[in-house]
Amino acid sequence: MAALFGTSLPFNHRNTYVSIAITSPRNRIAFSGFFMLLLFPGMAMAGGGALSPLVHDIGISLLVAGVLAVVFHRFNIPSIAAFLVAGFIAGPGGAGLVEDLHSIPVIAELGLVLLLFVIGLEIDFRKIISSGRIIIITGLLQFPLSVALGFILAKLLTGLGVTALDGGFAPLYMGIVLALSSTLLVVKLFQESFELDTTAGRISLGLLIFQDIWAIVVIAVQPNFSNPEIGPILSAFAGIALLVLLTLVVARYILPVMFNWIATSPELILVGAVGWCFGIVFLGDSLGVIAMALTGISMPVNVGPGMSALIAGASIASLPYSGDVISKVGVVKDFFVTLFFVGLGMSIPVPDGPAVLLLALLFALAAILVRYIVFLPLLYFTGLDRRNALVSSTRLAQVSEFSLVIVFAGLGLGHLDGVFNSATIFAFIMTALISPTLYRYADDLYQHLQPLLNLLGFRAPGSGGEEPGADYSLAVLGFHRLASSLLYELKQQTPELLENVLVVDFNVHLHKDISALGPTVRYGDLANAETLRHAGVGKARVVLVSVQDDVLKGTSNLRLVRDIRRMNPDAMIIANAIELAESTLLYEAGADFVYLSRVDSAQRLLEPITSAIEGSLDDYRALRESVDRKWHEREEIIP
Repeated sequence: MAALFGTSLPFNHRNTYVSIAITSPRNRIAFSGFFMLLLFPGMAMAGGGALSPLVHDIGISLLVAGVLAVVFHRFNIPSIAAFLVAGFIAGPGGAGLVEDLHSIPVIAELGLVLLLFVIGLEIDFRKIISSGRIIIITGLLQFPLSVALGFILAKLLTGLGVTALDGGFAPLYMGIVLALSSTLLVVKLFQESFELDTTAGRISLGLLIFQDIWAIVVIAVQPNFSNPEIGPILSAFAGIALLVLLTLVVARYILPVMFNWIATSPELILVGAVGWCFGIVFLGDSLGVIAMALTGISMPVNVGPGMSALIAGASIASLPYSGDVISKVGVVKDFFVTLFFVGLGMSIPVPDGPAVLLLALLFALAAILVRYIVFLPLLYFTGLDRRNALVSSTRLAQVSEFSLVIVFAGLGLGHLDGVFNSATIFAFIMTALISPTLYRYADDLYQHLQPLLNLLGFRAPGSGGEEPGADYSLAVLGFHRLASSLLYELKQQTPELLENVLVVDFNVHLHKDISALGPTVRYGDLANAETLRHAGVGKARVVLVSVQDDVLKGTSNLRLVRDIRRMNPDAMIIANAIELAESTLLYEAGADFVYLSRVDSAQRLLEPITSAIEGSLDDYRALRESVDRKWHEREEIIP
């Protein structure tokens, strides 16, 4: 596509690079003709062999998705939105490039099974157990409260004339749509910004895991919505429990042996993992037959393919070799995601007037609203500081891919009509488009909403007041990876200094662990100079800004140095920079020493590199571990 606009296309074949510039009109026409051959099956078959309809339809889906993904990425639009649009274009509502309409559910179901398997690989119940009351209580209450609020909103909208939500299961499904956030979008945004191990990142990931569990429950109960008898529901859960038990037994005693056999062949790890997925899918689909053969009693205990795929993935996630499996399956994860969302996009009908889009807009706005009515109070009142509570709630403000799965299944079960399904898909697209912006400006939104939060009773934790005559040897501003390691080193080398250390940070749930080491810890927003003064920074002899600008929110090292120098002219200020040129600006602002983590790391790496070249790396490692201990043995606040 770049060549169509006069640029070059790089090709790499056996280390040979060729640059082909398609700049002339003649070449552009030829290049466009190539894509026409790809898109239209009749023209392609005229040149040679014919593809089967299924292969052709999958190929067309991936081709259109690939082209649109490049264009959408150029304009910073989430790729999932590109896949949905590609499905719409390739499907019957668009250009009709798909030959066999029966391929649509095949593509969607295959993608769904593989997608849920990948999501299952990310579910680690150990994280939930160790997450504490904030995530556990919020995770347990957030979903049912959100569903209830969504149900009430649907009834109110019905009273206002929104007929698409009138009666049936529509209000319940609306609550489900509003209660779930997008695991794919949120995790991707946190990974791209390297903030997954921040407080907001860990809280968001924990809630997403809980939401995935709630979604599993919904998928299990969903076929019985129209017949809510306790018997079928218990049978469904009994089937799931039986499948989980069988899966865990095999995963515990047989899978380790199998994966040990193929551990040296990366391609077999992938094949084995996907084979395991479909093996569990087939087992779940055959549970009723197995139970009949063993007991002679007909029992409706079959488990659907989506639930089975989730169980298969989750069973691997808790095992020692899960990281290797995830890394291998992650290679083709994007293919699975593309296949499902393109297939889902094919089901989007052409909007019959503005009603569908208006309903989708209502869904999107309601989803954002629920985050501040339900998520924010739960996080705050379970112990999270208001800043991280609001930031986490904002970054979870989108419709989930699980909602699309559940609504799509509801359409097949006759619970919903096509209008509701289309509105949910359009709502997902709307919230997917706005999610990167909400993520980027969540901290700025907090700064603007502080007066309103105070008015509503969401108070910032008090700093405890400045101690009379408090004079600190060291004030550490911000607590992240570097500060965690610094406190460990101080404890090992100069433990007497810890009692004269002040730590200022807004991550309240870390304060107890910091205080246990000896420092005085104060709640404080680093962007507010008066807060820093009140916390005691103005009386510290040495002030360390321990976080880089890409982690700081609402301020920067340069601004902090200026504020500190004004309030404490005699302090020795140590700041850090990301780019080399920043050091000059920081020194001019009043810093006494500027460090760059990348330079310090590079200088430290010279020793092991030199040792490795000289053949003495084992001796160097043994020396370092005797002095610094093995990394996994360091008991830091942030592991």
